[in-house]
Amino acid sequence: MRIQPSILSADFANLDAEFASISSADGIHVDVMDGHFVPNMTFGLPVVKRMQEITSLPLDVHLMIEHPDHWAPKYAALGVFSVTVHFEACENLANLIPKIKSEGSRVGVAIKPGTPVTAILPYVENLDQVLVMSVEPGFGGQSFIPSSLDKIAELKSLLAERGLATWIQVDGGISAENISQVAAAGADTFVAGSSVFGAPDRNEMISRLRTLAVESAH
Repeated sequence: MRIQPSILSADFANLDAEFASISSADGIHVDVMDGHFVPNMTFGLPVVKRMQEITSLPLDVHLMIEHPDHWAPKYAALGVFSVTVHFEACENLANLIPKIKSEGSRVGVAIKPGTPVTAILPYVENLDQVLVMSVEPGFGGQSFIPSSLDKIAELKSLLAERGLATWIQVDGGISAENISQVAAAGADTFVAGSSVFGAPDRNEMISRLRTLAVESAH
C-alpha cells in the first residue's frame, strides 16, 4: 500500500521544505498540466528536473497534457520513477509505452471518470500502473466520485484474470474517510493531496492513510 502525496496541494514556492515535510511518503505525485488538456496550468520540464534533483523520494509524474507522445519520453529521460499519460490524450499509445520504458521509467496510463476500464485492455500487459481518476482531472480539492469504486474493482478483476501485478493507482479526493473503501475495492497506490498537505502533521497522516489501506485490503 503506497501513499503518494500530490504536490498540487503544496506551496510551489517552497518545494524543498514541502518535500521534507512528507519524508515518510512512498513517492511524490507530480501533476503536470498544460492549460489545454485540462483548464489548469502547473509546471513543465525545468521544474520537474529541479524536483528530481532536490528529493530522494521517487517522482510519479502524471501528465495531464496534450501531445504526451512528444513530451512523455522527455520527462522519463529526467530519471523520474514513473510517467503516467492519459489514454484520452495519446495518439499512439502502443508506440509510446516502449519509448517511456527505454528511458528507464515505469509506465502508467490514466483514465478519466468517463473512460471505461475496457478501453485500456489492449495495452495492459505492457503497463506498470493504471491510474483510475476518481475526480475530473485538472483541479485539486475535489470530492471522490463514488462510482470509481466499481471501476477499481473491475480493473482489479481484469488484471487478476491475466495474472498481472500492475499497480492500481487512484487519484482524486482520497482521505482518511474513504481510503478503506478504495483499498477494499482493489487499489494499492493512493494519491492524496489536500488530506496530507492540510494535516497538522503530514507524516502522521501519511502513516494513518497507509495503515487504513493495509487493514482494508483483500
